[in-house]
Amino acid sequence: MSRKIAGFLIALAAFMIFEWINLGFNLQDGHDTGFYVVHGILIAVNIVLAIVLGVIGWRGLRGRRSGGLGEQ
Repeated sequence: MSRKIAGFLIALAAFMIFEWINLGFNLQDGHDTGFYVVHGILIAVNIVLAIVLGVIGWRGLRGRRSGGLGEQ
């Protein structure tokens, strides 16, 4: 994986975490319970995806520096 792609994945993960946590804090009161359940699930799933992308990007950067990831 190139450094550009790994950096992009890390930046995307940071943006996703910031954006979805921000959305969670900005939800208005007065909605039905189902609304909050659905948005809570969306937030949780997207934060997990962001963490996975961040780990993949971090491993891509670390592997690139040490010559790993199958390179010989």
